[in-house]
Amino acid sequence: MKRNKAVQSILSFYNKESSIGTEFRRLYSNIKNLSNDPKLQTIMVTSAMVGEGKSLTSSLLAITIAELTKLKVALVDFDLRRPKINLYFGIDDSEGVGDVLAGDSTLKLVSRKTLIPNLTVIPSGKLKGVPSDYLDQGTVASIFQELRFYFDYVIIDSPPIIPVSDPLLLAEHVDGVVLVIRGGTTQREVVQRAANLLANSKINVLGVVLNDFEEVLPYYYKEKYYGYHYFHKNLKSD
Repeated sequence: MKRNKAVQSILSFYNKESSIGTEFRRLYSNIKNLSNDPKLQTIMVTSAMVGEGKSLTSSLLAITIAELTKLKVALVDFDLRRPKINLYFGIDDSEGVGDVLAGDSTLKLVSRKTLIPNLTVIPSGKLKGVPSDYLDQGTVASIFQELRFYFDYVIIDSPPIIPVSDPLLLAEHVDGVVLVIRGGTTQREVVQRAANLLANSKINVLGVVLNDFEEVLPYYYKEKYYGYHYFHKNLKSD
């Protein structure tokens, strides 16, 4: 697996003793405690619409699990339309999971080591064509089978669920899904629509992450746990 010399990555700003580190340890604990699957291994993070913070949430969740458990963790950017993971970790995305889907590379070749020894990042890469056409093929099952073999935990960053069908195709291969909602921004009807899509597909929803919740809480609770500016002023919302 390739080791990338990332300079300005999310790992340069992450502090596990900060309030955000604490919240993500709680998130991981809640996911484990509330899951009906004792062998929970693959977790997909999605949102209802674009810009709700799913990519940052999946990144922080993967970092937290890797640091807390010391087990082998893979963060895979399956958002083949609007990838962000490579930007957060400062890695090259010229090759990634999209190239594996197309049969042009392998998971081993496109995997990137990080400053956390047991955390591996697999970027989206470049996929020619419509992603949903590739996600509906047997190659996806093979990729997940290989991921399960090499890693103890696999965190999948997927596209938002309402605009495209990609998340529902990916959800068939994971143990559970976490839905990210931006507090004070996402309309109730939009959240309900996303929930209905997941329920109708009989997908195991592990829970919901309320992002930027300071917009909807009283002043004495305010603390912007998931603000991108917390890490670096140049990081932008997904």
